[in-house]
Amino acid sequence: MRLKALLQEISLSLPSGRDREIGLVTESTATAGVDSIFVCIRGSRADGHDFAPRAYANGCRIFVSEKALSLPSDAQVLQVENTRAALAMLACAMFSHPSERLHVIGVTGTKGKTTVARMIAHILNQNGLPCGYVGTNGISYGVVTQATQNTTPDAMTLQRTLSDMADAGMKAAVIEVSSQAILQHRVDGTHFETVLFTNLSSDHIGPNEHADFEDYKACKHRLFTDFGARNAIYFAGDSAAQDMIAGTSADRMLLCNIRDAGCDCTATQIRPHRTEEMLGSICTVRFQGAEVRCRLPMPGEYSVANALLALAVATGVFEIPLSTAAKALESIAVEGRMEWIPLPFGATAVIDYAHNGESLRKLLTALRAYAPTRLICLFGSVGERTKLRRRELGSVAAELADLCILTSDNPGTEEPEQIIAEIARAFEGSSTPYLCIPDRADAIREALRRTQAGDILVLAGKGHETYQLIGTKKLPFCERAIIEAYFQAKQVPELL
Repeated sequence: MRLKALLQEISLSLPSGRDREIGLVTESTATAGVDSIFVCIRGSRADGHDFAPRAYANGCRIFVSEKALSLPSDAQVLQVENTRAALAMLACAMFSHPSERLHVIGVTGTKGKTTVARMIAHILNQNGLPCGYVGTNGISYGVVTQATQNTTPDAMTLQRTLSDMADAGMKAAVIEVSSQAILQHRVDGTHFETVLFTNLSSDHIGPNEHADFEDYKACKHRLFTDFGARNAIYFAGDSAAQDMIAGTSADRMLLCNIRDAGCDCTATQIRPHRTEEMLGSICTVRFQGAEVRCRLPMPGEYSVANALLALAVATGVFEIPLSTAAKALESIAVEGRMEWIPLPFGATAVIDYAHNGESLRKLLTALRAYAPTRLICLFGSVGERTKLRRRELGSVAAELADLCILTSDNPGTEEPEQIIAEIARAFEGSSTPYLCIPDRADAIREALRRTQAGDILVLAGKGHETYQLIGTKKLPFCERAIIEAYFQAKQVPELL
């Protein structure tokens, strides 16, 4: 794309020098070169302005920055107020505004984003409407699957992905929109046709995240006011729903809630449903006069709440018959979200991403409804993040589990033993037994050794992740593989 056309996207005119072809807009010196624009991004650990000389040495001559740069005279430095916002708009222009070629659906909220987004994509794909997905569980469309670093990718990755989806024949794309993505302008310039709100609770507050809960909520709210969406769908049962509705720019709003006849989409007669193949739920769903009995292969009322949002999109926006959309959900499976694994001796393992107190409470409460012989909970807490989670996780597990195994999650540069000790303080005065096993693989094997017929073993915190952050290294780690290997080894006769 020509430089002049790109600069018009951020309201800048071409500086002195000839117009030229631009092949790449980048924030990384590793990819900066003679045909690129290097955008200086201030990060939590490093400032891209400090790396401009390295990009120059690699052949780059065009820079977007928030301040003057000490570079040779042949460098063209374009100063803007916010380089993150500029990067997003440049990314949209580089890929010819791909969100305008798709029906883009944005899902935000503290919990449930991944499940709701996956449900929407699943229903649409099952009904002949090719839909891509971008979120915590990666990128997927057609036969393509890719991992992502963040829930919502950086602006260049996002716009490139939307362009690829449109080129591949996708008609829609559903994106998990995190508060950090809005705060850091990753989705600026994206046209959302439909936006959804799941719920809101205190999270992602602390250093390098949000200053306080009000800032966190305000970032979420921007998805409903700043991006021109025509359809807005809310879970009305959450206390923050009215705040999210306020000032919306949408032409149409749909409200969802459990047992609320005043909402557009509601569920009643909810009960747990267990078979040899699944832990699930059965409920009656009503949407604007239509009614259907829905069998959902996920436990808990919060799973039903997630399903209502997905059904409201499918039926209310895409006009898929309610019965057809509900039927599609009978085959939904989301990696690391209430993912159950039958164990050989009549027990069940459940892998879930629950990594704070509220999500763990919902998970354990939902599983209690299936009357397990024992509810065993294995969990840890991430390092280098807010420490409030540790006490919350420990308190919830001590209250609701029959046996707890405290272990590592992604400790990073913190000592795993110290994180576990902070969690263990919540067990003071509790009668719930617990073990401390820092190595998570060893902890899983010990949990499996102790699990008996009728037990439900919960592996909380890692969910879909196939790695562990230990120190500064990202090491391969897959809980499903550890479970499988454990039972394979058990089938090998011991040597005499």
